[in-house]
Amino acid sequence: MTAVDATEPAPGDATLRRPELSPLWQTVHDRLSTGRPVTRIRLGPLDEPQREALADLLGLDRLPEPRPSIALARLDEAVTELSGRTVREVVSALVGPLGDRAGERRRHDDERAGLWSWLTGHDTVRAQPVLADWAASCRAAGLTGGSVDRTRALLTDALTVLAALPGQAEPLPVFAARVLNGHAHALDDGTPLSTLVLRALATLYDTAPPASAAQRRALWTRAGVADDELSGTVLACGLRLVGDGLLARLAGLCAEAGQAASLTLAHIRNAGELSLPAGPAPHVVHVVENPSILALALRRFGADCPPLVCTSGWPNSAAVQLLRLLADRGAALRHHGDFDGEGIRIAAYVQDKTRASPWRMTAADYRAALARTARGPHPGRITDAPWDAELAASMTEHGIAVVEELVADVLLDDLAARVRLGYESRRS
Repeated sequence: MTAVDATEPAPGDATLRRPELSPLWQTVHDRLSTGRPVTRIRLGPLDEPQREALADLLGLDRLPEPRPSIALARLDEAVTELSGRTVREVVSALVGPLGDRAGERRRHDDERAGLWSWLTGHDTVRAQPVLADWAASCRAAGLTGGSVDRTRALLTDALTVLAALPGQAEPLPVFAARVLNGHAHALDDGTPLSTLVLRALATLYDTAPPASAAQRRALWTRAGVADDELSGTVLACGLRLVGDGLLARLAGLCAEAGQAASLTLAHIRNAGELSLPAGPAPHVVHVVENPSILALALRRFGADCPPLVCTSGWPNSAAVQLLRLLADRGAALRHHGDFDGEGIRIAAYVQDKTRASPWRMTAADYRAALARTARGPHPGRITDAPWDAELAASMTEHGIAVVEELVADVLLDDLAARVRLGYESRRS
């Protein structure tokens, strides 16, 4: 027992400080520090001198049992009569301040609950509901080093990285330094942060967590983190941009010829001064998931095709950067994709990363599309659609995927309306 001297000697201190009573005070201190109600204290085994000391303290006429059970009220009465202090005051002076382990556990539980509530309610997770599965896996894995603060710091960095993706085709250390305040090696292979982010990306893309260095590199590349501006391209047609840079000239030449332009990230990064054509109507750019829709649009409209961008499935860095550039110049982005689990996740990703809004992607649109097919493939794993609370439930109920090509005529009719609007604007 570590004794702590009281500032003022108290009557009976010599008796209370007898070494034989040390097990009593330590046990009482431990029990009172639990933070739970205490009515009895069980000791032992006590040797004979310790039993004698306890008998003297309690005024017993015989020795207690080697493992006695003492009522706390009886002990408090004896201590107060001897010293004028309570048991709590005595053990605090002799052993140290009393704790509150139950209260500490409650506070720790509240802190942990607050951490997981913060994670599931974070803007990045809510914008892409599939990441709720990742958040659940983080919770199941528990705290980093048993610390809420360390875990929150690690998750904050992971969410910062996820919000910054897709990357700009830069090497991983360069990307890490840019988004994590100069910490170039924070995402090195094997770091806790890298593992956490890669697990989130595997959840997002609905793939198995990477098990090898090659798989990890492939996943980073898919997320736009790679030293390559050329391999990732985005298809676009009908883009007529004002500017003398390569992007405006290349997109314009293809638009005039009624052809699609395959734009690299290098083209988009070096756009130069760029603006959208002036006109009375809002400049709308439609975005589709499948190249076949773009091909059908070119076949129908040719050189009159309105602005159309194709992500070819999950948008790469080139697609996201092009859409952001157009949105920054004032374009309104309208996105459509497949009505299946992955299509919904892609749509949520596109909307989160580019400020696009859905285009014929509601539950009502899905049910209308079902009328076109008696049967179809299963939609796969379905996650919530942030823009329509009914869509996921409707897709789960029917269990049928509707690919974008099945509603191509509806989409092309919408584009035809844009063509007519543009023609009328030019006439006026």
